[in-house]
Amino acid sequence: MTTPSEDSRFASSSLTRHLARGAIGLGALIGAFALIPAFGPVSLLLLPLGVLALRGCPTCWAIGLAQTLSRGRLRRDCDDGRCGLTVADRSRG
Repeated sequence: MTTPSEDSRFASSSLTRHLARGAIGLGALIGAFALIPAFGPVSLLLLPLGVLALRGCPTCWAIGLAQTLSRGRLRRDCDDGRCGLTVADRSRG
């Protein structure tokens, strides 16, 4: 069984923060290649910023977006060797 921190290692603390990271990361990746005609290979220095903001790659960011959106809404329960997702009870806690 995994711990909650392992389940949501790509998630952000808020949707706004996650979308901001995505805008910075994708903007830096696109800018790194789009600015090559104007600034030459120096523009590729934006690549590490983009990768850092996206925490690895655009796919990692997309997984984190799904985790951020579902945080607190879905709960994984395993009973008798069968696991499934259920909607979390929001009236508690």
